[in-house]
This record gives sequence, C-alpha cells and structure tokens, in this order.
Amino acid sequence: MLPKKIVLKNKKKNKIVLAYSGGLDTSIILKWLQENYKAEVIAYTADIGQVMNKNKIVKNAKKLGVKNIIIEDLKNLFVKDYVYPMIRGHALYEGVYLLGTSIARPLIAKRQIAVAKKFKAFAVSHGSTGKGNDQVRFELGYYYFGPSIKVIAPWRIWKLKSRTDLIRYAKKNKIPIPKDKKGAPPFSVDDNLYHTSTEGKILEDPKKSAPEYIFQRTVAPEKAPNKASFVTIGFKKGDPVSVNNKKLSPAKLLQKLNLVAGKNGIGRVDLVENRFIGIKSRGVYETPGGTLLVVAHRAMESVTLDKKTMHKKDEIMPKYAELIYNGFWFSKARFKLQKIVDLKRNQVSGSIKLRLYKGNITIVSRNSKNKAYSIKKVSFEENKSFKKSKVEKFILGAARKLKS
Repeated sequence: MLPKKIVLKNKKKNKIVLAYSGGLDTSIILKWLQENYKAEVIAYTADIGQVMNKNKIVKNAKKLGVKNIIIEDLKNLFVKDYVYPMIRGHALYEGVYLLGTSIARPLIAKRQIAVAKKFKAFAVSHGSTGKGNDQVRFELGYYYFGPSIKVIAPWRIWKLKSRTDLIRYAKKNKIPIPKDKKGAPPFSVDDNLYHTSTEGKILEDPKKSAPEYIFQRTVAPEKAPNKASFVTIGFKKGDPVSVNNKKLSPAKLLQKLNLVAGKNGIGRVDLVENRFIGIKSRGVYETPGGTLLVVAHRAMESVTLDKKTMHKKDEIMPKYAELIYNGFWFSKARFKLQKIVDLKRNQVSGSIKLRLYKGNITIVSRNSKNKAYSIKKVSFEENKSFKKSKVEKFILGAARKLKS
C-alpha cells in the first residue's frame, strides 16, 4: 500500500532512484518499489571502496527489469573530502567508533539526489531499516540537497517486518539469497574503503563473543606475524600524502594502510552503542588504516600545534563526532566545528613512523620542520631559552584559582 504523501501523476514518467548495493535487501526493495509504485527504478551504486562485483550488480538489476544502472567511482572523493576532514578532527563516537558507516552516507545521499535531478525522478529510496541510524543519515542528505524530492523508506511502510519475511519475499520473487560462511543467511554488513561493520544474528546478544569468521579485513592479533611491521606516514597541511616516502592518491593510501594494519591485527572494535533514534545496538567494526591515521595524525599535531589549539580540538571532538554519527554532516553546526578543527592545519606537516605488532601501535619517531617543539626549552641541560624564575609566579596565579 502506498504512503498517503506520495501521489503518482503520470505513471509512464514516474522514476525512483534507489541506493542499490546489489545485495538481498536492496534487490527486494527494488522489486517492491516496482510492484507498489508502478514506476521506473533507477539503480544507483556509489563505489566507495566496498567489496563489490560490478557485473553481479548489473546482472541482478537487469534481472529485475532495470534499464538505468549507474555505478559511480567515488573512492578518492570519499577519502579526500569526507574521511580526511574527519581524521583531522580525530572523531571517535563514544570513545572508540571511527564512524566508518556514518561518514559514507552523506556522500551517497548527495550523489543520489544529483542523479534524481538529472533523470527528473520524483523520489529517492534507500534500504535502511526502521530501527537504524542510516535512515536518518540518508534522509538528512536528501532533504539538504533535494527538499522537493520525495523520500521512500520501505522499511518504515511495508508489511515485511523481519529478516524472515524478507527471505520469504525473496524466494517468492526468485531473488537469490546469499549465504554466510556457515551456510545461513548473512549478517548485516556494511563496508567501504574506510571500514567494515557487522551486525545482527549472534552479535545481538552482548553476552556472546564475536565469532572469528565474521572478520573480513583484520587477522586476530594472536595470529598476526611474530615480527613487527614499520610504516611511515607523511602529512602535508593536515592530510596524509605518502606511505613509506611514496606519494599516493587518497584512495590508494588508505588501501595501503588497510593492508599493513589488517595483517597486524589492528583496527577491531566491538561496541554496544547508543543509536541516534534512542536504542542500543551492538556492532563489530574493522577500521585498520583509519586507526593508523588517527594515531599518526595526533602524533603529528603533538609536534606542530600549540597547546591551546590541541586542547580546543579535544574539547569539541565529542560533539563533532556525535554530529557525524547522527547524520548532520551538512549542518551549520558541523561546518562551524570543522573550521575550528582546521584552524591551523597548514602547520601540520611532516612524517610519523609507527611500529605495528599484534594489534598494537607504537610511535617510533616524529619528524617535522615546524618550530612548535623546542628541544632547547625541554632539555634538562641548562640553557637560557626558558626562564624558570617565572614558574613561581605562575604557580601562585594557579593557586588563586583553587578558591575561585
């Protein structure tokens, strides 16, 4: 049954742009949209580095009668304009989550609306569930870039209420049902060049540990090599530009770091988080390269930025991360905080060498031409660059604040 707010005028010209992954959920949604809206569905896939079979996506969409199938390579744009700004802010939601799913949705929504405008579609649609955060993230992006374009969220309006219902519908409509490594219907998985998240099934019980077979891009730390790996990350104006002195594009740089960190068991997080819509959920995240970048970037700032700037960034980070998690990437509030994050990014240049060993990261060296760190001032050897006579006055001033 159609939601009341959607009114179809000329059925021959109605078009809907669906964020299509080629997987079970969005294939079911594609079929459902065709059945319930009698509209042409345009399948839009944003290639942001997820594991994907383009031929399979095209094949599956064609089987369902789709004529326009768009697969857009956004990997470099995704890393440069979305991941890197977030890395500069050291964004961690609830202390540990590197926001890999959260940061992908704004870009997909923006491009999906652009496609909808190009083809004069009356609506866009997504496959996010009615209990999740992604529905908010997608739709805030839709409303920001296409306020006059209708939004169809099947999970909030159809009669299919569970994974069992979806599988039954798929069988009825001869839609292939993938299996996990144990031969059962799969976990809910999202991945891109920045991370992989896994939810559902056994993970819904926080008392049970995550089975090893769900991890896709990291080895267990105890199974990582017995010999340490070393990696040097070069930064220019706050962004990473090289790995081991080799300049790389944003996408290739992150891909390189994913491999070296993943094989050393780095980047796993098992989190029970507080969703924006008010419920708790458990997710297992793998962000190997991103974990290296956050550690390296903080180390780079430690020798290039002043205390006041660094502490201000730490102060705003929880709010900055929460805005991204909740889907407010395009909000005035996030833009305002990004200006604070980037206030002195031009000073953050140099290189950081890291040691990776069985899930651990150790900073080996920090190298920068920046003058923020002074060996003369911190040296235990006597010198005239720091006036110790002023320390007593400083302490007395601080003592007065104890009673204020």
